[in-house]
Amino acid sequence: MKDRQPVYVRGLGAYLPEKILTNADLEKIVDTSDEWITSRTGIKERRIAADDQYTSDLSAEAAKRALADGGLAAGDVDAIIVATVTPDMPFPSTAAFVQKKIGAHTCPCMGIEAGCSGVPYGCELASALLRQGPYRNILAISADKLTAITDWQDRLTCVLFGDGAAAFLLTCDAEGARGEILDIYIANDSSGVDALYLPGGGSRAPATEETVRNRLHFLKMNGQEVYKEAVKSMGQAVATILERNNLVPDQIKFFSPHQANLRIIDAMARQINVPLERFLTVLQWTGNNSSPSVGIALDDAVRAGRLQHGDLVVLVSFGAGLTSGTVLLRWIG
Repeated sequence: MKDRQPVYVRGLGAYLPEKILTNADLEKIVDTSDEWITSRTGIKERRIAADDQYTSDLSAEAAKRALADGGLAAGDVDAIIVATVTPDMPFPSTAAFVQKKIGAHTCPCMGIEAGCSGVPYGCELASALLRQGPYRNILAISADKLTAITDWQDRLTCVLFGDGAAAFLLTCDAEGARGEILDIYIANDSSGVDALYLPGGGSRAPATEETVRNRLHFLKMNGQEVYKEAVKSMGQAVATILERNNLVPDQIKFFSPHQANLRIIDAMARQINVPLERFLTVLQWTGNNSSPSVGIALDDAVRAGRLQHGDLVVLVSFGAGLTSGTVLLRWIG
């Protein structure tokens, strides 16, 4: 990365829907309890998008906030990338809907399917486009309306998920930058593709009465396998990016992990021998909102004034596929 043209974060934005679903609310829907959910996940509440609020709406709100944070207008955007597993529809791209909703000009719009690793995957693609030109400002958005594909009859999974979006306004111009991306690492281990998936709705199982009756249009997850692979993959991703940049964990101010489960975060912290206090966590009140979670946690820390000039931050994700990825960021302020 050191020999490449630098890429900077000019603006950062996050959006969470207004509606809150608490553990007490879930007790009225399925056979569960606040104690059971909290002890196993660390989640107390999650944000739920309205019925008429789609992934593109969540994305557009986060994008507007990133543009405002970076002091740019929608017309300054040269490309829009949206990473999501819950697109508004199979086509056109959700990014095209975002372009229309924020009033951007006819710039390229594209989507990424990287599960919960949308932030590192999106930042990697945006960085490559910025370096090759002629792009100057790119919105890399991660957003999901996971509650749209959540099986509310499945007590083991419905307690986990929420909705939200995060947007990074990336540029090659150092002027006005909030942070600098020092390195990005992304990977995929396809041996675990059956650990977390949505069986219905694609070309393999298009919608029929039978697929609906069999509840194939809701996500399926092998919880134990996901837990094991998440801890292993995110630990390996962190070790890789630190080694590539001649860093040790003590030099990192904060780690912003995928907000899936507090036990996963705790296990990863112990694996790399870093105190849990240095891991940014917001899942207590956001739930697992998939691809945007690491960006939402970073945005929360920035708004709270927890980052200072020169601080190093590692964003680390894990998702369906099985994808994983890290972003090494130096905060500027």
